[in-house]
Amino acid sequence: MSGWARLAGLLLAVAGSRELQPPRAQRRGAGAAGAEEAAQFDTVYSGQVNRAAERLYAFNYTSKPGQVDAVRVNVQSNSEDLQYPVLFVVRQQKGVLSWQVPLIFRGLYQRSYNYQEVSRTLCPSQPTPDSGPSEQIIFVDVASMAPYNALYRLQVTKIKSFQLMLNTPFSFSASPSQPQYFLYKFPPDVDSVIVRVTSETVYPCSVVSIQDIVCPVYDLDHNVEFNGVYQSMTKQAAITVQKKDFPSMQFFVVFVIKPEDYACGGSIPSSIRGKTNYTWNLQRMKSLEVTVVPSIKGSVYVNAILFSFLSFFSFYLGALVVAFVHYVRNHRKPSIAGHSPDDGSGTVASSHPITASTPEGSSYGAIDESSSSGGQQLSLERRPRRGSDTDSSVEEESDFDTMPEIESDKNVIRTKRLLYLSDLSRKDRRIVSKKYNIYFWNIITIAVFYALPVIQLVITYQTVVNVTGNQDICYYNFLCAHPLGVLSAFNNILSNVGHLLLGFLFLLIVLRRDILHRRSLEAKDAYTTEYGIPKHFGLFYAMGIALMMEGVLSACYHVCPNYSNFQFDTSFMYMIAGLCMLKLYQTRHPDINASAYSAYASFAVVICLAVLGVVFGKNALWFWILFSVIHVVASLGLSTQIYYMGRFKIDVSDPDFGIFQRAVMVLYTDCIQQCSWPMYTDRMVLLVVGNLVNWSFAIFGLVYRPKDFASYMLGIFICNLLLYLAFYVIMKLRSSERLLLIPLFCIVATAVVWAAALYFFFQNLSSWEETPAESREINRPCILLGFFDDHDVWHFLSAAALFFSFLVLLTLDDDLDSVRRDKIPVF
Repeated sequence: MSGWARLAGLLLAVAGSRELQPPRAQRRGAGAAGAEEAAQFDTVYSGQVNRAAERLYAFNYTSKPGQVDAVRVNVQSNSEDLQYPVLFVVRQQKGVLSWQVPLIFRGLYQRSYNYQEVSRTLCPSQPTPDSGPSEQIIFVDVASMAPYNALYRLQVTKIKSFQLMLNTPFSFSASPSQPQYFLYKFPPDVDSVIVRVTSETVYPCSVVSIQDIVCPVYDLDHNVEFNGVYQSMTKQAAITVQKKDFPSMQFFVVFVIKPEDYACGGSIPSSIRGKTNYTWNLQRMKSLEVTVVPSIKGSVYVNAILFSFLSFFSFYLGALVVAFVHYVRNHRKPSIAGHSPDDGSGTVASSHPITASTPEGSSYGAIDESSSSGGQQLSLERRPRRGSDTDSSVEEESDFDTMPEIESDKNVIRTKRLLYLSDLSRKDRRIVSKKYNIYFWNIITIAVFYALPVIQLVITYQTVVNVTGNQDICYYNFLCAHPLGVLSAFNNILSNVGHLLLGFLFLLIVLRRDILHRRSLEAKDAYTTEYGIPKHFGLFYAMGIALMMEGVLSACYHVCPNYSNFQFDTSFMYMIAGLCMLKLYQTRHPDINASAYSAYASFAVVICLAVLGVVFGKNALWFWILFSVIHVVASLGLSTQIYYMGRFKIDVSDPDFGIFQRAVMVLYTDCIQQCSWPMYTDRMVLLVVGNLVNWSFAIFGLVYRPKDFASYMLGIFICNLLLYLAFYVIMKLRSSERLLLIPLFCIVATAVVWAAALYFFFQNLSSWEETPAESREINRPCILLGFFDDHDVWHFLSAAALFFSFLVLLTLDDDLDSVRRDKIPVF
């Protein structure tokens, strides 16, 4: 009869019959009579189970209307037999939860971590809309297939503080076998919150997950990634949660401690090194504090967007004011048709141009001068042919000059001790302009082909983040990451609007100058064809496009910043630095500057090296040796070309490599046998200093091997650009040339804004060089309008700094517009 009675009791219990008077416990077994025990919350129950006997506990409680009650079950067992674990099954109204003791967690390389104490929070039942209280029953079944008695301990408690409150910190502890989770309900007036979690200790590594109110709750290491949004964590984590993503307007905050720390950058605990793959009861308790704070409101988004656009539209207003002032001043000036230009006051004396005849249209800017010896006048000046700049498709950019006896003229002119601009501006203006316009069209082509796959890739990244909920993919500043639509950090994308707006404004400024220059050419203005720096705008247009593309690609990178796409943020920075150096060199060397094809090919090599550095630069010594050799050889080769004005040639067909013998002979005769003073002292000083700087970079990289190779490469470019710009300004002042008010203002503004920008740049808010959890340790709150962080301010300031830098290059030599080209020195 005991068997029938036992079966009837189970059926009544499952049906919720009140004939089963809980709390009680029944002992079941083959023919074994069980004594009932009083089962109550907060009471510890001990017992034994085996394959012939199991125990069933029933607990009931009453839920009040509108109240969510959570119950936590704590179990222990002394059994270490993994073949016969003690099984715990908890049955609730709408679900079943089960686990075993010892509870096994898997680590790397098949390592196992076993725990004999387990605590689990049961999925709380949702309150019914009825006004009356509801009865809840929980059954805990303890069983084992062991042929011997296995001891266990059981305790069931009600959680007093299960619901998190807004702006109220809550502290608790968790371990791998004792996860925790809590409930949060959105207040009516809050649409978005930030769940902030902190800990005073780095390890053990933990995971914070936001999950919908669905049972079962995934709160173990092997299943926490199955649902919701999650982050790994060491000392700090933050997840932005929006009400629209949760129809029930509430969610669970789940905390899981991982059995190993490798996901957070840690190593194997020293206490288990050298031991077997089975580790028992490893102490990995971690104290945590969680705070739910309200996120920003929609009005903050509107204010941030208005601030971003209005701030940079003010530059447009300033440009309009300057243009209007110039317009008024120019129309008030009297005609200068018969005015004699500056005859050299304040400039060095003119050199004697080379006596050579040139065909029509092949030279511009060279000055007629009578020979001092024979009295015969040899004119080098020729007017450009009539017609547009694109008269013939045959006139393409070429490596050959359009002037007679080209090689002898080049060798004689470019090796003079004192060079003037008229010596290096002898090519046909139309052909040279076409040569530099290729920079503009090529960079547009590069931008389109580069940007389209980049955009496609980052969209895929963002989709993966949204679908999987894995926020370890992207390295945001989670304390200041404001989502909008499908974007997780809209503020980091919005802050790049300055590059687009200022790049477009720079294009408009260059276009205005280009139009005025073309009008002067059409009017045959002598000042345009014979005075000042030759005006070629192709490189300026390319710089404007590069600035806009830097904004586009930086925004793409910040859609999902990580290790694999960081080069998107720096590729056009390399090109900007390179184009600025080319433009600075082109200013007084218009005939011998690099072609667009060779320049962009060099940039392609640089970007390839940057990608290789990102992949191999962390630990591969061979890469750093190879890069340092390439860096030093490239510096020496470029220095040679600059020093000899492009007249130093390497004959690759020479089977005996006589070039190296000649180089050794020159070094021996000029530097050892008789230490002669260099012919071009200023150039030599620049190149010596430049080579020392570049060699220092090469040695630094070889010794320290910085992890952030992309920034290291960018530092090389920026230092060389600043060095060349400083040299140019110093030589300009040495030559008694002036700095007008606008370029002087731009130089000061550039220095100030760059200094402020670099301050915010070095405020590291995340780092893809570390693990996602380690990166979150340096996350910081917003500092501007409650919407932008330090890196966003860097975006704003760097855009303005680049814009002012471009204006410096555009206006630096405006003081030479009334100076004859045969009086403008080359340096």
